Amino acid sequence: MRATGPTPGVFPSPESLRPMPVGERWVVAAGHPLVAQVAAEVFERGGTAVDAGVAGGLASAVVQPDMCNLGGVAPIVVRPRGEDVVHSVAGVGPWGAAATPSAYAARFGGDMPLGPPIGVVPAAVSAYVRTLQRFGSWTFAECAAPAIALARDGFLLDQRLADGLRITGGGWASTREVYWPEGRPPRLGDRLVQPALAETLGRLCAAERGSSREAALDAVHDAFYRGEIAERIAAFSQANDGWLTAADLAAFDAEIEVAVTTRFRDWEVFTPGPWCQGPALLQTLAVIGEDDLVGLGHNSAAYVHLLAEATKRAFADRERFYGDPRFVDVPLERLLSAEHARELRADIDPARAGAGVGGPSGPPSGRLDTTYLCTVDADGTAFSAMPSDTLDGSPIIPELGLMISPRGVQSRLEPGHPAELGPGRRPRLTPAPAIALRDPAPGARDREVMAFGCPGGDVILQGMLQSFLNVVAFGMTPQQAVEAPRFAAFAWPGSFFPHSEVPARISLEGRYGDAVADQLSGLGHEVVRWPDFEFDAGAVSIAMDLQPSRAHRTLAAAADPRRTGYALGR
Repeated sequence: MRATGPTPGVFPSPESLRPMPVGERWVVAAGHPLVAQVAAEVFERGGTAVDAGVAGGLASAVVQPDMCNLGGVAPIVVRPRGEDVVHSVAGVGPWGAAATPSAYAARFGGDMPLGPPIGVVPAAVSAYVRTLQRFGSWTFAECAAPAIALARDGFLLDQRLADGLRITGGGWASTREVYWPEGRPPRLGDRLVQPALAETLGRLCAAERGSSREAALDAVHDAFYRGEIAERIAAFSQANDGWLTAADLAAFDAEIEVAVTTRFRDWEVFTPGPWCQGPALLQTLAVIGEDDLVGLGHNSAAYVHLLAEATKRAFADRERFYGDPRFVDVPLERLLSAEHARELRADIDPARAGAGVGGPSGPPSGRLDTTYLCTVDADGTAFSAMPSDTLDGSPIIPELGLMISPRGVQSRLEPGHPAELGPGRRPRLTPAPAIALRDPAPGARDREVMAFGCPGGDVILQGMLQSFLNVVAFGMTPQQAVEAPRFAAFAWPGSFFPHSEVPARISLEGRYGDAVADQLSGLGHEVVRWPDFEFDAGAVSIAMDLQPSRAHRTLAAAADPRRTGYALGR
């Protein structure tokens, strides 16, 4: 530098690749910048974290069709302001009443073809409406307006979304008509317009009438699940080897229940129940809760080994026990008990990788990915949602602009399996959002709250686990936590058909040194090197209340650079 100019070294190097937004009124972290902007606009117009989250979720179905769909799934957890209880919204639909194991086997044998044959009742709309009805303050029409505008008027594709639509959007003719309108894969700067989807959302808004806010939202729900929209979904399913009927849709309503929880030191962590994989995160935290993680060294071979082996045992329990609790007895109290955690911890050999659960080999069916968004506001209300179902999973219904959720691909064909396919049964879902609450500090007016989640199938909980520990055990900022090097193990039957397993696999991003890789290999792990910031390592987002004990909240949000995530705050 010039002698009269700034002096090098005065300002520190950046603590993270991206700046971490900090605010006192609200923060949002979402899977795409436009979704984050939608949530921010809701906040600026006086909406709560729930209003902003629902609006963002609806916008995600428009802006991220390569990662989620209005006809897909949307599990949600909500922490209302001031409450010590977190609520779960079961945003996943069941198989139709005709989908008996014998009927399925007679039609498809041991295969699970993509499309309506694996279609379950679309659940996202129910999840958003019921969440808004129970915990929000805005109307559905207010929340849906940004999504309608984006679908009707269109928006320009960024490079990553263009790539996503190229990868996922070419499989069915009805899908190509919308997402490859020029008869070729989309490119950077192309405008994506979705008129049928805009019309469907508009019809739901037009139905929002009633003597009370609750009745008006009931009418929105009925407009999707009991009217012409439901009839068209059922007709498309029946015409394409699916199982759904109008009666199946009319019977569906996303359940709201108290979320499942466990303690990790001075935090309570909440996830949905065993109809998804969420409790496996809680089990893993319980297994490692008493270990000196800092003493092991962040991302050392010993640390990676411990987390991988603890996850392996929790996922073995997922394989043996988790399923729709309306149909299978999941011994959750025992699985989350301190005694069981000690038993699993005692089974971990610090000098040797354990065996896998046992499952077939082979690639999964398609990519079938996910997105995520979270919001926290000045009152401490938190919203955490994981919308999902991608264009490569099922064709678009032309008149509606949405698909039938292909989440049946996560059910099992083996008789007696806890996640077995069956009439009225929900597939065991991989999307599993979380919220954590810290024990109150002396004099604090509220507890610290953290909403966090990650896309990525069986990597979802692993990305969430590592980022959560980066914050609460290693003192990283949320942005540093989501950017830190990540690994993933695969020593259990995968969640997607054909449920294959790679028993000894650990995939390490490039920023892990060769010494760590060599030590893990010496412990019996099959080490595969990922590039830095690998897409398939997930994309964790965090919205977090940092200092609730002060006169105002200090909020922070973080978005993972591995995908198109974006964070904002004010």
